Amino acid sequence: MARYDLEVRPSVGKDVEKLPKKDLTRILARIESLRDNPRPAASVKLSNREYYRIRQGDYRIVYEIDDRRAVVTVAKVGHRGEPCRRK
Repeated sequence: MARYDLEVRPSVGKDVEKLPKKDLTRILARIESLRDNPRPAASVKLSNREYYRIRQGDYRIVYEIDDRRAVVTVAKVGHRGEPCRRK
């Protein structure tokens, strides 16, 4: 399997600024792991869209996959208690 490039939307920067440092390290590692496996067993495909969601602790990472370009684009990082809609 080819290694995917990783793109992060600018709005994600604002999302992660608010996160506790102890969680941030794990979240960034989880995002980085999407390069090698963009569809891990724990991922959930969101209905009516080409977006996926994975959990890391109390947080959700929403992303889309472009297999033709081999790119994973992170769209949103948010706490599980918040609505996790794409920006």
